[in-house]
Amino acid sequence: MGGVITGFATISVIIAVGYAAGRFDVLGENGRQVLTRLAFSIATPALLFTVMADADLSVILSAPLVVTALSTLAAALLFLAVACVRRWGVGYSTMGALCASYVNAGNLGIPIAAYVLGDASLVAPVLLLQQLFIAPVALTVFDITTAEERPGVWRQLTSPFRNPVVVGSLLGLAVNVTGVPVPTMVMDPVALIGGMSVPAVLLAFGISLRGRALPARGPDRWPVLLSVLIKVSVQPFLAWLIGAGLFGLSGETLFAVVVVAALPAAQNLFTYASRYDIGTTLARDSVLLSTILAAPALVVVTVLLR
Repeated sequence: MGGVITGFATISVIIAVGYAAGRFDVLGENGRQVLTRLAFSIATPALLFTVMADADLSVILSAPLVVTALSTLAAALLFLAVACVRRWGVGYSTMGALCASYVNAGNLGIPIAAYVLGDASLVAPVLLLQQLFIAPVALTVFDITTAEERPGVWRQLTSPFRNPVVVGSLLGLAVNVTGVPVPTMVMDPVALIGGMSVPAVLLAFGISLRGRALPARGPDRWPVLLSVLIKVSVQPFLAWLIGAGLFGLSGETLFAVVVVAALPAAQNLFTYASRYDIGTTLARDSVLLSTILAAPALVVVTVLLR
């Protein structure tokens, strides 16, 4: 239980600092945009390079990862089904699907895995799934839908390889697979730069809250509420149902899968939304509300499964 409180408290403090920075105009009128670009183009790729370079790739074939993948896909498709009926648009619907299924496995998942599950490596499967498969697909959709001209086939196929977030992940994976040693004089600066990613994302998120109305208001209200409902309650239930019913998971393994599924939407979704100017309010409000509601949801999961 302490891990849940510690993880959420840490995030809340940094977001509050960002809000104060925005409130008192510490970073100027373009502070949020600069932090967002810093995180997207430099810090996050560096962080993902170090994470993927050291990840245990054996988890790719594990049952928990399959359960996570299926529950994530089901949650995303549920949002997309409603979005298709409501005709919310491809880019906007993709962002909503991410808000409904893309968990905060990094800056919140790691401390919660360490303190609640007792092993930080248990969050590695979802990190690999999101960075190697989900993020490249979603970012490619954003690249294509925001292009001024309809891109050709070659540009569509190579789009993921021009995205810094994807490139950082793939380079780290390549180092991991090949076993090529990275000199300390290279890895240390990369790790240091990567350390800016999470604070930059959270500070930018906090700045974005300044002067904003209460979440889930205006034209984005129903997409926000739908994504939060799916993220906080439906996805953990699906993870439990698939894990216990289809794969026969039980005990600590099932508990770990459900806890990961109950994590809130990742803050870097707001970075993606800001970078591509797609569903910015949807991403901000969904992340905020799911983060607030995830704490009691994780407490309920802990009580029911332990």
